[in-house]
Amino acid sequence: MANLPAADWTKREDLAALVATLGIDNVRWVGGAVRDTLLGMPVKDIDAATTLLPEVVIERLNAAGIRTVPTGIDHGTITALLDHGPVEVTTLRKDVSTDGRRATVAFASDWREDAARRDFTINALYAHPKTLEITDYFDGLADLEARRVRFIGDARERIREDHLRILRYYRFQARFGSLLDGEGEEACAELASTLKGLSRERVASELLLLLGLPEPVETIERMHARGVLPVVLPEVTSDGLAALASLIDSEKQFDVEPSALRRFAAVLPTESRTAETVAARLRLSTNQRKHLVRLARRGAAPDNPYALTYREGLDVARDLLLLAGQPVAEIEAWEIPVFPLKGGQIVERGVAAGPEVARVLQAVEARWIAEGFPDAGCVAALLDEELAS
Repeated sequence: MANLPAADWTKREDLAALVATLGIDNVRWVGGAVRDTLLGMPVKDIDAATTLLPEVVIERLNAAGIRTVPTGIDHGTITALLDHGPVEVTTLRKDVSTDGRRATVAFASDWREDAARRDFTINALYAHPKTLEITDYFDGLADLEARRVRFIGDARERIREDHLRILRYYRFQARFGSLLDGEGEEACAELASTLKGLSRERVASELLLLLGLPEPVETIERMHARGVLPVVLPEVTSDGLAALASLIDSEKQFDVEPSALRRFAAVLPTESRTAETVAARLRLSTNQRKHLVRLARRGAAPDNPYALTYREGLDVARDLLLLAGQPVAEIEAWEIPVFPLKGGQIVERGVAAGPEVARVLQAVEARWIAEGFPDAGCVAALLDEELAS
């Protein structure tokens, strides 16, 4: 019998109040918080499973002064807004019908039945909120120790219930796995075409989560080789995979935090039209699209990192430099200067307001950048020279 280590989050007073309100026999911690605590990893989100119906959860929590949000009430999920962070409380469920994209569920009262509808064994571990005793119906503890990501029951059946589980399998494999599950790999490859029926937003979210992990290269390469990646991202070639590996080497060498969007740009061809197409297909946000397209227009390695940073901003400059294998520490420590010349100053020198002012301003700014951003006195001299010419 295993117990959950007494991590800091298990001692939170607001969680104790939540459990007391719902009843200690009615609640178990489940999912990522249990899994990550067992692995000694930081816990971000806390999920609770309960035998209580959603309306009872809301009634009890509201009566205790705990605010709630019905974030997924159709599927039994209520978010409790606690002092130290929200907690999702979900009524035990069983699937009534599924079509690979959405499920119709019925509420249940049996813990094992709830566990059986989850995706992977390592996500179906329940911890008692007081004793921290772990209930493991499908050998998730053994899989966690072996660092194996394994579907609960028949892998193909689990995937047919929700096609997104293919991408989730690879993401969890990249994050936790070291021992491959042959049945799971075969099932994902066999059913890869079902990914076409998923919403583009769900696909984009999973791809970005995967790319943002510390070591995604081996998993991405395997997805490509098994025919899974081409279904959702056919633009990726072996050159893109090599570019991704090179970028991640640069991130490590220069001690830069991973960026999923930067890595996304690496695996795509360096063509703005392709980036536009992919961004539209996956319905990326406007800012994500613009950034991806700009990175796709990259050419040779930038020869003046400071000029690049001044013109493009730190985020774009950092990503372009890393994609070119160049260091970024100097531009990150650099305070981007403000051009010390305004159009009004040029008008005061006798230039008529209009296009000529803009031309002079741009010409002086270009020389100012080329000469390394000298002080205002030097800019005044540059203006004199420009006006004299």
